[in-house]
Amino acid sequence: MRALRLNLLANSRNFYKFTSFVGVRSLSENVSSKSVTSSSPEVAGDHVIYTQEHFALKESLKKLIDQEINPHVEQWEAEGKFPAHKVFKILGSAGFLGVNRPTEYGGLGLDYSYSVAVAEELGNIRCGGIPMAIGVQTDMATPALARFGTAELKKEFLLPSIMGDKVACLGVSEVGAGSDVSSIKTKAVRKGDEYVINGGKMWTTNGTQADWMCLLANTSDGPPHRNKSLICLPMNLPGVHIARKISKIGMWSSDTAEVFFDDVHVPCKNIIGQEGMGFTYQMLQFQEERLWAVANALTSMDTIIQETIQYTRQRKIFKQPVLYHQAVHFRLAELQTEVELLRSLLYQATALYVKGNDVTKLASMAKLKTGRLARELSDGCLQYWGGMGFTSDVLVSRFYRDFRLISIGGGADEVMLGIICKYMDMLPRK
Repeated sequence: MRALRLNLLANSRNFYKFTSFVGVRSLSENVSSKSVTSSSPEVAGDHVIYTQEHFALKESLKKLIDQEINPHVEQWEAEGKFPAHKVFKILGSAGFLGVNRPTEYGGLGLDYSYSVAVAEELGNIRCGGIPMAIGVQTDMATPALARFGTAELKKEFLLPSIMGDKVACLGVSEVGAGSDVSSIKTKAVRKGDEYVINGGKMWTTNGTQADWMCLLANTSDGPPHRNKSLICLPMNLPGVHIARKISKIGMWSSDTAEVFFDDVHVPCKNIIGQEGMGFTYQMLQFQEERLWAVANALTSMDTIIQETIQYTRQRKIFKQPVLYHQAVHFRLAELQTEVELLRSLLYQATALYVKGNDVTKLASMAKLKTGRLARELSDGCLQYWGGMGFTSDVLVSRFYRDFRLISIGGGADEVMLGIICKYMDMLPRK
């Protein structure tokens, strides 16, 4: 069987060229699932970690984005919501919602480097909101379930999420507890064979459309890092209230909700892994979330630089193209250099993560740098668009709004710095 897989993958990229994007799932057996390491030979055009199968996957996803998503982005941005069930079903049917998840639950069974490749390609969607919503489904709400959940839970929640039949959301942040996860107040009190949940969650991506929530709640009165559990919570249960859809300065096409829980009864069997381990599971889940965010933003940053080059080449000032002014092309060169350095950090972290290493420090560094560079890059490029940059008619202004979230969501810059300092053993002794 192994020999057959190796024989099949040799021809997989050429075969991909003649198949539609819906062929990805059926072709998953043709893709090598061997670990990608930082010491492996460079292949596929001397890429650091990607093989021809990674590029075949990206090529198929690009076709899907061009056909099914980008033609509708302007409408969905204007409406303040995209049809998550429709889009996720298309992605799920093609295999893109469970690239590194087990095949027995609908995934492709590949290593995490393929998920990074998918995240990069999703950066070609011409807004930040839709990729973010997809990332919640694939790398924020489901990693802990896939790793620690029971077979029954995976069948009920993971399988339909991978197939695109259910939309997931993540319930961690609260009004008084954003990046400080240990301070959440939502409680799940055990009564018989059920938990009774009371509290609320804030800034919940996919919240108005989700079928279930990966909920972090306090299940005891113990120490804050050992009293929390992750629970699969169906959103149609009595007592679950979508209080409002939150209006945001960016990420317009992604719905964000405030959710309240009023005596919501959930079976105890819906807990992910062990009771009291939720904080630890969520910290592990953050590794994939942050690497995903970095990969996704890199592609968008590349696009902004390239579109700025094209625009400034044709726009003239003082009788020559804006691009030809040294200050402009030197600055764009500096920004592209920063992007490439960040990409190298991402690939290093990915290679180590695939080998089973803890990459919390590197993922935090990459997340920190991404948030800061995204702001610097979008602001710098917008400047060269002049008055057009201050309109809603160009992509750079959209990402100027959307990118601002990176330094806030998924752990603020200051939290990333705290994590990095902890790993460098520089924090004050208690």
